[in-house]
Amino acid sequence: MTRERCAALSPFLAMSILEKAQELEGQGRHIIHLEIGQPDFPTPVCVREAAERALRDGKCSYTHSLGIMPLREGIAEYYRREYGVTVSPERVIVTNGTSPAMLMLFSALCAAGDEVITADPAYACYESFITYIGAKNVRAPVREEDNFQPRAGLLQKYLSARTQALLVNSPSNPAGTLLSLEDLRELAGLGPVLVSDEIYHGLVYEGRAHSALEADPRCCILDGCSKRYAMTGWRLGWMVVPPRLVPVLQTLQQNFFICPNSVSQWAALAALEEAGADVKRMAAEYAARRLILLDRLRVLGFNIRSRPAGAFYVLADARHLLRDNGPGDSLELALDILNKAGVGLAPGIDFGPGAEGHLRFCYAASRENIEEAMRRLALYMERSL
Repeated sequence: MTRERCAALSPFLAMSILEKAQELEGQGRHIIHLEIGQPDFPTPVCVREAAERALRDGKCSYTHSLGIMPLREGIAEYYRREYGVTVSPERVIVTNGTSPAMLMLFSALCAAGDEVITADPAYACYESFITYIGAKNVRAPVREEDNFQPRAGLLQKYLSARTQALLVNSPSNPAGTLLSLEDLRELAGLGPVLVSDEIYHGLVYEGRAHSALEADPRCCILDGCSKRYAMTGWRLGWMVVPPRLVPVLQTLQQNFFICPNSVSQWAALAALEEAGADVKRMAAEYAARRLILLDRLRVLGFNIRSRPAGAFYVLADARHLLRDNGPGDSLELALDILNKAGVGLAPGIDFGPGAEGHLRFCYAASRENIEEAMRRLALYMERSL
């Protein structure tokens, strides 16, 4: 069965666009990358210095499988400081990024044939984690009028006796929208375990991001350092889970991953304790870029009814660029724009059928690159339409 599950996985199309863009760059083309959620800021100095100290001090050995206690305590303190909730460090599991966390968590929650409900559209890889372990991803279509976010009344229609978890993401990928605290409380009240992907917390420009722990202390949290601390390559994430799940997740970590990266753990502790000003500075720049991109896209005729409030993405309706004698779907359109305009964009279909006909623009790029990308896109449209 494992081989069949591997064969059934779909490519991560945003990465496919990135890899095609890199091929073009290898041929001498200049490509502007708006396709992948990769912060363009350097990792904060305090984080790099902490990693250097860890290396000098020889902190390069295996750690506890759940992560070093100072970091787990630091993560617990983060939830007290940011959200006013009490989390025991014993509930914190540090991982090599949130991807292994998702793989382990759904393995612990689900048996073969069980179901996990996600929004449609949602982060492209959710379905792969769910189906790889033998469960079923039930997509609940969400509307742009609801900011592409799931509400309890909608998800209730998709509940079954096999539903083990509801997976939400706020701020969301691909739309950058938020769930309110009341939304989270209603979702938690549906019964299945509420799993909240909070990787974009700290990057919010309108309103406030609430942790699901504020709504229900029994929920499961996914988070990490990649986005707000510009630490994608450090591969450092964590889970906060109910005590009953810790033993099985610890066993999975011991067997499959041994422990998190030792040096990255000490760097992450510095990020939590010292990089707050860096996060505010980066978030302020993202906020300015967001307004530039929204303005330029609307001038070009892209319909954006769901205004992003966080993360660094705009999901824009691009159906006015689809035509019978040219690109007929969002993947063909993204590839055509890449080849003809030298701009990398993520196709909406990567995030589910509900985003077909859309393109995701990432503004984790400089203002100059965003402006140049919009200039190129305008020329592409003049020549193509």
